[in-house]
Amino acid sequence: MTDLRELFSPTRLPGLSAHGRALLRHLREHPQAPRFRDFSGHRLGLAERWQARARHAWWQRRAAPDWLAGEPLPAWVGPFVARCAHGVDAHAGKAALPFAQLPTMDRHALATQLAAHVPRSLPLDELICFSTSGTTGHPLRVPSHPRVACDYYAHHRRALALFGIVPKAGVGDVGIVLAGFQQRCFTYVSVNPLQRECGLAKINLHPGEWRHPGDRAAYLDAMAPELISGDPVSLAELLRLGLRHRPRALLSTSMALSAGLRAELEAAFACPVLNLYSLNEVGPVAVEVPTLGGFVPLQPRLLIEVVDDAGRSLPPGERGEIVVTGGFNPWLPLLRYRTGDHASIVRTPQGLMLQGLEGRAPVRFRGADGRWHNNIEVTRAMAPFALVRFALHQRADASLVLRVDAHEPLPALAARLRAALAATFGDTPIEIAALRADDKVRQYTSALAGAETAR
Repeated sequence: MTDLRELFSPTRLPGLSAHGRALLRHLREHPQAPRFRDFSGHRLGLAERWQARARHAWWQRRAAPDWLAGEPLPAWVGPFVARCAHGVDAHAGKAALPFAQLPTMDRHALATQLAAHVPRSLPLDELICFSTSGTTGHPLRVPSHPRVACDYYAHHRRALALFGIVPKAGVGDVGIVLAGFQQRCFTYVSVNPLQRECGLAKINLHPGEWRHPGDRAAYLDAMAPELISGDPVSLAELLRLGLRHRPRALLSTSMALSAGLRAELEAAFACPVLNLYSLNEVGPVAVEVPTLGGFVPLQPRLLIEVVDDAGRSLPPGERGEIVVTGGFNPWLPLLRYRTGDHASIVRTPQGLMLQGLEGRAPVRFRGADGRWHNNIEVTRAMAPFALVRFALHQRADASLVLRVDAHEPLPALAARLRAALAATFGDTPIEIAALRADDKVRQYTSALAGAETAR
C-alpha cells in the first residue's frame, strides 16, 4: 500500500492540487505499475514557480552564443568571469586575465576540490548532490538545486522546438516517462508544476522491477506519456515490448546513439528521436539535427570552445576538446571546463554547430598496413548497424576485440560487423563478442603505445 503522506508530501510537492493527487495515485497504484522504490518532487513554491517561468521565457527568446575563437566575446562573459573570480574560491585572482589566458579546469578538479567551486554567497539549505559514474572519468558529485532540475525542462523544450514539437500534456496527462534499464535505479512519480501538473514517472524497465513480464508494455500503454526519455539501452528495450502507444518524441541522453538504432526507433514509433549531448555537470549542451549534419547548441548562456591539448582555442573546423563556460546551474559555475568530449565547431546559416562529436579522449587504432585510424572512422563504420552500444579494444598484438550490445542475434550480425571493420583495418584479426556490462563502458581503448595522446 502506498504511503500517501510520503506521496503527497508538501515539502516535496508544495501546492499539490486535487487533480495532481489523483494523477500521482494513478501512476503509482495502477495494477500494472512497477515497484516504485522512492519518492521525489519538484520542491518549488509559488514564488519559485513564477521565477522559473520568467527564466524559461527569457531563454526561449535568446539564441545560443554565436561566437568563434578570435571574435569579440558575448557581453555576458566578462561579468560572469568577474563574479566567478570574486565569489568562487577556485577562480580567485582570474578577473585580470584575458579570457584566452584563463586556465582550463576539468573533472578531476571538481572531483577533488568540489567545495572550492561552489559560490560562497549561495544558500546551501536546499542543495542537492548527484553522484555520477566514474567508469569514463573521475567519480563525481554534482552540486545542484530544485530550480536547476526544473530548468532542464526549458532546454529540452528548446530541443523539441527544433523538431517542431511543443509539449501539450496538461491536467490528467502524463508528460514524460524517464526510462532506465539497470539492476537497480531510483524510481518515483511526480508532477510538473510548470505544465498544469502533468505527470512524470521515472521507471526501470528491468524485468525484475515488475510483477509480470507483460506489465511493462501494459503500463506504458495505459499511461500514454507524451514523451519518453532514456539512453540507448533503455530505448532499445522499448523495441522489444510491443507497445501500442506512440509518444510524440523519444529523447536519448547519457550515451552515444547510433544512427542505425535511431532510424529503427523512428520507424517503430513514428516519431522523432532526439539525440541529446548532455552532461551532469552542464545539463543539455546540444541536440543532433541530422538534416543539418551536426549538433545544435541549446543554452543561451553557455559559451562553447574547441581547444587543443594546451587549452588554446582552435579555429573553425579544427577538431579538439569541447570546453564550456557558463551554464544554468548557479551552484556550479563553470569557467573553461574541459568536457572530455571532442568535436569541431563551425558556423552555418542556422548558427554554430558541433560536428563529428565523439565522447572522451580520441583513440587511434592501427591497421594491418601499419597506418593509424582515428576512432571516428570506427564510429562511421558502425553507424549503419542498429547497435545499442559497442566498445572496441586493440590488444598489444594489434588484434581487435569488438563487443556489441544489440537486439539482433550476434551470430547473424558478426560477419557484417567484421566486414565493416575490415574495410578500414584490412586483414587485422577481429574478434566479435557480446557486451554485457550493466553500466557505461569506455567505448574506445587500446594497449598499443601511441594510441592515446595525454594532455
